[in-house]
Amino acid sequence: MRPVVGYIAIAATVVIALSAMLWGWKYSVPDLLRISYGLPLSWGVNTLETIAGPVDRWSIDLVSLAVDLFFWFMTLIAAQFIASRQS
Repeated sequence: MRPVVGYIAIAATVVIALSAMLWGWKYSVPDLLRISYGLPLSWGVNTLETIAGPVDRWSIDLVSLAVDLFFWFMTLIAAQFIASRQS
């Protein structure tokens, strides 16, 4: 029964990591609408509206994306290590 718990922990970590990397947070003020992606660091920003009118501009920070991927990859390795020690 123990290996099943380990696999569930790993699957849950993968789902949380993907959700954190791909979920968008909306930031809206009267003259600006943007959606930011990434957790713990914001690696992508999609600006949809500015004071000048509608736009569709993406800003991607590759260093923040690499740090996010590293963080979630290390989290997955830690979850695997903990799950393997439990079984």
